Amino acid sequence: MNYLRRRLSDSSFVANLPNGYMMDLQRSSSSTSSPVSPATERRQPPATPTPPALQAQATPPQPAPQPAAPAPPTASGGFLSSFSSVVKTAQIASAVQAKASAHAEASAAPPAKPAVRKPKVLLVIDDPHTDWAKYFRGRKLNGEYEIRVEQAEFSEINLASYVNSGCTVDIQVNRGGSKVVRSFKPDFVLIRQHAYSMSPGEDFRNLVMGLQYGTVPSVNSLFSIYNFCSKPWVFSHMIKLYQTLGPEKFPLNEQTFFPNHTQMLPTATFPVVVKMGHAHAGMGKIKVETANDFQDITSVVAIAKTYATAEPFVDSKYDIRIQKIGNNYKAYMRTSISGNWKANTGSAMLEQIAMTDRYRLWVDSCAEMFGGLDICAVKAVHGKDGKDYIIEVMDSSMPLIGEHVEEDRQLICDLVMSKMAFSLLGITTPLTSSTKTPAAPQTTQPRRTQGGPRSGSESGQASPQKARSASTSPSQAFQPGPIPATGPGSQKQTPQLNKSQSLTNTFSETLRGNVTDDEAKAETIRSLRQSFASLFSD
Repeated sequence: MNYLRRRLSDSSFVANLPNGYMMDLQRSSSSTSSPVSPATERRQPPATPTPPALQAQATPPQPAPQPAAPAPPTASGGFLSSFSSVVKTAQIASAVQAKASAHAEASAAPPAKPAVRKPKVLLVIDDPHTDWAKYFRGRKLNGEYEIRVEQAEFSEINLASYVNSGCTVDIQVNRGGSKVVRSFKPDFVLIRQHAYSMSPGEDFRNLVMGLQYGTVPSVNSLFSIYNFCSKPWVFSHMIKLYQTLGPEKFPLNEQTFFPNHTQMLPTATFPVVVKMGHAHAGMGKIKVETANDFQDITSVVAIAKTYATAEPFVDSKYDIRIQKIGNNYKAYMRTSISGNWKANTGSAMLEQIAMTDRYRLWVDSCAEMFGGLDICAVKAVHGKDGKDYIIEVMDSSMPLIGEHVEEDRQLICDLVMSKMAFSLLGITTPLTSSTKTPAAPQTTQPRRTQGGPRSGSESGQASPQKARSASTSPSQAFQPGPIPATGPGSQKQTPQLNKSQSLTNTFSETLRGNVTDDEAKAETIRSLRQSFASLFSD
């Protein structure tokens, strides 16, 4: 310890230290006023006392130097202070190094996984023939929420709704021969079935009330679904459109409503079509030829205890159907081949036709009913007198027809995704179809197979049949068959058509031809009927 004290007290030793090292010792050494080291002081002998007489004769006394601070305590305190400063410096350096290593490890570590969000539940009310889950598979709302599809029919659903907790749905479905029971809270509903039918056990308006009570958003709206549970109620709103737009723009067929059988009186003109109650899909409709037959139908309505409507029978040339799914429009023409006055009964030919402004006005006007219809269709009849007669409008439960059923389902899927994003997340997304569209309309050249029936318009090679495409979407072009091959070997490469394809194409070509003679058309239809009879008799 004494050695350290001597070394630290040496001014030359402290002066040779690096700059900033042991600052305490340097300050202690520089502040010491005594130039004599403690070792020198110890080597000097103590001074002998001087007598007082000699002190008086001596020279005048000089001022005594100020006593210096004891060196040993100063040196000892500076050493301990230096030692603690070194320790603190080492601790700070180790802390900085630890932070740097922790930062490096954090940057090298993989990023944290985002929190898994609970999927949104979509309840689809439809028959099991259409698997709606495959159309929503892999799709997410706003890229965050997955879609879980629960599909069931009205008859398989039970529910309970509360003011605070919303709607809880229980479904009992048969999957693979086993009964599956599930309970969940739907976030959105897609209704593709009729909520009401006059058949026993087919009244599901209470379920529509329960979903509305639970404030569950849907396509179409639950308000419109409930209003469509009565055909005359819907027709009454079409009458308002007829009165607003006029008979030229909205040619609604005349109809008479009877709340019960007591007011059913024969009309002035016959034949008429009587519709009993909430009839749809061709059921509950009767063609009445005479007044006596009308009286008989009155008795049937009395037994049914329901309302009825009567409208003039239109001798139709073909039926027209204009459908609207979101912003997509399609128009179809259906012609009866079997001769039944109902074009949706028996054999009929369906063809997609051009979407005109007149058809668009019809469906857009009807789409404004009941607060707006996202999915709807208008049915009309084109009579032999050349006039159109609107007879009905359908909601989201309308059946999908034609060759673009898969495309229509994709359009419904896109529409549901857009409505869900707006209702659940408040995000407005544009309606974009994920379906593929053909590059150009296709044409086909029908050929008569060996042994098949021959018609008047089918002699040799028929002219190419041009397709009629809708003006609203390129994917709506009518595609009756494969594209014919061109070149020297085209006859060998053209695929063979079966009997029904050949007859359908030929009949379509005959209807669109330039023949104006009604007798020739009637003869062609009779020959086609005979050909179909021979076809089904084989």
